Amino acid sequence: MTNIDFSPLFRSMIGFDRLSSALENAYRSEPGGYPPYNVEVSGESDYRITMAVAGFSPSELSLEVKENILTVSGSRAEDDKESRFLYRGIANRGFERKFQLADYVRVVDARLENGLLHIELRREIPEAMKPRKIQIRGEGGTLLEGEKVKETEKLKAVA
Repeated sequence: MTNIDFSPLFRSMIGFDRLSSALENAYRSEPGGYPPYNVEVSGESDYRITMAVAGFSPSELSLEVKENILTVSGSRAEDDKESRFLYRGIANRGFERKFQLADYVRVVDARLENGLLHIELRREIPEAMKPRKIQIRGEGGTLLEGEKVKETEKLKAVA
């Protein structure tokens, strides 16, 4: 296994310390092919995961989000009747598939249609995290009106 040194990136990227562990986990995870799925971008902040889960009912499927990991699992009840198959090509097994979600991505909706499980996701960045312009004042610069009131209250409290 090749180790990648991310230290040059961390010199100028603040708060990305979890990036290396996320990349290592993605590298180590088994690709597996069951059930097949698509990940689509359906808007600027909207995503859709579509999984082929033919034969599963909604009660046999489970979705859970914990610590930014979406886990989709399916478990099928074993057939009690004895059947003799000449050929068995339809999978009758459970599955578990995990997806790492970025910060502020949440599951909006999940629906099962024609054997396809559609999971709608949306990235909703809080107002506090959105970009904002910061005013730069000079030594003799004036403050904004709302800030003048706050600063006068601070000076009165100190005096």
